[in-house]
Amino acid sequence: MTGTDRTREHTPRRRRAILAAAGALLLLGGLLLALGAVRQYPAPPPVAEKGRPEAEAPARGKEPSGSPSPGEQVGEAPHIATLPASRPVSVTIPALKVNSPLEGLGLGKDRAMDTPRNPDHAGWFRPGPTPGSVGPAVIAGHVTWNGAPAVFFELTELAPGDRIAVRRADGTTADFTVDRTAVYPKDAFPTVEVYRNLDHAGLRLITCGGDYSKEDSRYADNVVVYATLTGTRS
Repeated sequence: MTGTDRTREHTPRRRRAILAAAGALLLLGGLLLALGAVRQYPAPPPVAEKGRPEAEAPARGKEPSGSPSPGEQVGEAPHIATLPASRPVSVTIPALKVNSPLEGLGLGKDRAMDTPRNPDHAGWFRPGPTPGSVGPAVIAGHVTWNGAPAVFFELTELAPGDRIAVRRADGTTADFTVDRTAVYPKDAFPTVEVYRNLDHAGLRLITCGGDYSKEDSRYADNVVVYATLTGTRS
């Protein structure tokens, strides 16, 4: 057998070996992705504002990095025992005189979080934790709608220490205390920071903010309020 014949004989074996190795790598990659999905909650993109809002939202010093402004507390509120999962039905924010029923929000075709159908209602992100249970529960709402202020029009006014109450279907109320309020450019939304796993019950209120572009029909920023569970009641 010539050297050429031996090369031809070994070529199929080499191809099979390469294909087997590639298959093993793909399998390993799939397992790693599966493990990652279990360990890290899959986060949607930031909320996309709908409608044609023309009223300017209240301004506040922007915090693109999420760092507290001077005078804001840096640490989060003390953690308390969490509640079992239960669908939230309403949210109350005394400092803003907000008392809203909660719609259920899912993911749209573009994998962005849906927004409430009623601009006067906030919505709870169903794929995430329920408020009061372990993890970062998310409630979103419009800032304006067709030129008129909507449910979260004054969300940037929330300050550390302000209270948020979420009434749940099981008859309990989860009371949260605001840790901080931050404003981020939409193209630099901190997905991991907002949706990352927690060892306690957290709450995120999200809306739009910053400058509004009539040409693009969108706000430049997202407003995120971070809060921690500090009490429960029946």
